[in-house]
Amino acid sequence: MIVNKNDAQKVANILLKINAVNLQPSNFFTWTSGKKSPIYCDNRVVLSYVRERKIIIDLFCYYIKKKFTSIDYIAGVATGAIPYGMLIASNLELPFIYVRDKAKNYGRQNQIEGHLKQKSQVIVIEDLISTGKSSMNAIDAIEKKGSKVCGLMSVFTYNFFDTNDLTMPYIPLCNFSTLINVAVEKKIIKKEEITILQNWHSKNLI
Repeated sequence: MIVNKNDAQKVANILLKINAVNLQPSNFFTWTSGKKSPIYCDNRVVLSYVRERKIIIDLFCYYIKKKFTSIDYIAGVATGAIPYGMLIASNLELPFIYVRDKAKNYGRQNQIEGHLKQKSQVIVIEDLISTGKSSMNAIDAIEKKGSKVCGLMSVFTYNFFDTNDLTMPYIPLCNFSTLINVAVEKKIIKKEEITILQNWHSKNLI
């Protein structure tokens, strides 16, 4: 599920306005993985825009307070969600941890950075979810430490992630379909380009 339609559209407008998300149906981007894509999302851009950043952080906090109770920790998934998680935790006056993709091979060999008490209730924050692998990895790391992940949230999702794999609610602030609809309304893309985007999306569903 996503947040309500108006809030999802608000986030889509922000991401498009500040070029955190770019759409190029006629000239595909190349992702780090080598995958060709008509969309490129870099939500780190949001952090440089004070007003827009505040709107997004306030939405995270609003929905956390509305949907969840007895939250003990906010966890950011390294590295893109660390600043989001920190800002959310600060606003909610909650402890913060972050989760690496794997344990360090030096020092204390931590995968989770910060002090996580056992039997804690944790909300995991992502800036972007595509396949969901990093999210599932972070959830697994937290639960192996004896705490419970009671929710997963992200700024944006490509809608590739199969949420049937989750045992907790997943709440993205904005998703692929909402963003495309807003892009058409704002005349960032033409109506005939929707087919290119939809075909690409269908081919990449998990």
